[in-house]
Amino acid sequence: MILEIIKVGPMQVNCYVLACAQGAEAIIIDPGDQFSKIKAVLDKHQLKPAIVINTHGHYDHIGCDDEFGVCVYVHKNDLPMLLDAAKNLSAVFSSAYKVNSEIKALADKEIIKLDCLELEVMHLPGHTPGGIGLLMKKPQTDIVFTGDTLFYRGVGRWDLPEGSQQALEAAIRDRLFVLPADTKVYPGHGASTTIGKEQASGTFGVE
Repeated sequence: MILEIIKVGPMQVNCYVLACAQGAEAIIIDPGDQFSKIKAVLDKHQLKPAIVINTHGHYDHIGCDDEFGVCVYVHKNDLPMLLDAAKNLSAVFSSAYKVNSEIKALADKEIIKLDCLELEVMHLPGHTPGGIGLLMKKPQTDIVFTGDTLFYRGVGRWDLPEGSQQALEAAIRDRLFVLPADTKVYPGHGASTTIGKEQASGTFGVE
């Protein structure tokens, strides 16, 4: 399996490229900016973009969605953000942007499949109403992409429009911290970690 991490844009978003092998089709998670950097990784492995997945609808995670010519997947509760520059905050913090690609609305526990890859959608509201994690089911079962919900020694903001501290804490406690301790956490920003390390850190007392 190929798993590449590309830090993109002023907010240094972690964009992830997933594929089964050289020359295969790829899933691209959170291509927020710097298309050329992402394309260079695709070219290095001779990968063909097949699916873009947004862990949530903020502009720093969606800014290159249209560059790959494929369908964009996002949770149904954040879909309106992709279509509205005010809601995705690009109108406030950057240049106004909305997604023009075909969009597929995701639901909790839905399985996304591509070749050998299977990712389970985990609805993790709090940072945004439709924030998600992506729990890998195949070819491995020890990886979760957490978007801006859980970071290395930190959690996502809840003070942005439609955020909720209560919902964020519940998502971390009830959905993420029940995963095996050795589950690798690949967040939306910053370094990778594990579920066990974040439980032990006692972030907000969510243990």
